[in-house]
Amino acid sequence: MHISKFFIVFSLFFLTVGVTHPIDASEGALFQETLTQKEQSLVLVASFTANGELKKLEKALHDGLNNGLTVNQIKEAMVHLYAYCGFPRSIRGLQTFIKVLDDRKEKGIQDKWGPEASPIKDSRDKYDRGKENLDKLVGTTLDGPKKGYAKFSPEIEIFLKEHLFADLFERDVLTYKERELVTISVIASIQNAEPMLRSHMNICLIQGWTEGQLHDFTKIIKQHVGKQEGTAAEEVLNELLESKK
Repeated sequence: MHISKFFIVFSLFFLTVGVTHPIDASEGALFQETLTQKEQSLVLVASFTANGELKKLEKALHDGLNNGLTVNQIKEAMVHLYAYCGFPRSIRGLQTFIKVLDDRKEKGIQDKWGPEASPIKDSRDKYDRGKENLDKLVGTTLDGPKKGYAKFSPEIEIFLKEHLFADLFERDVLTYKERELVTISVIASIQNAEPMLRSHMNICLIQGWTEGQLHDFTKIIKQHVGKQEGTAAEEVLNELLESKK
């Protein structure tokens, strides 16, 4: 049984990733069951930025660049995650990233910056654009009267549509799929947000991450971020997958 549309909507808007984990599948493999080194790095960069573990973040940044993430992809991940853990964590992450890049430059390392975000040419109302992006993200049209928090505090529903789902999700440096990997990394690392983690893990499945890759994700969180965080993420994923049988 699929998670209800109401639960997706409710959880989405209550919004509060180097690497030593081995992988076996190649990056382009069909039905890939593990995360690539680059994807693992994205998980750890997002996780350590979100929980403020800046020393661990430094290593994850070095490893992420060595594993193929571009400077702009990492920057974009740190900008994206502020919507889930706040400006202070995001800015401290960016400051740490500047330090890492300066250190690598002094050592003669030429890191790949990669493409910047394309200019946004869509002049439609940002609320409508954000709603369209959200519908694409969850794979269905989310209509109907406002309920719960959206009815109680309609301004936050407007901010989410206009800013998170328009301003951020319209930027093409990261795909929707990559943004959701960043998102679950943040939510798992800050803890005590299991309903939102379940919702975003479901979106990860919609966006093309496999069950095996999500299981691999929980192992990475358990091994590198913390046993408590990883166990909680594992329980949420198992409950989600069981609900779909």
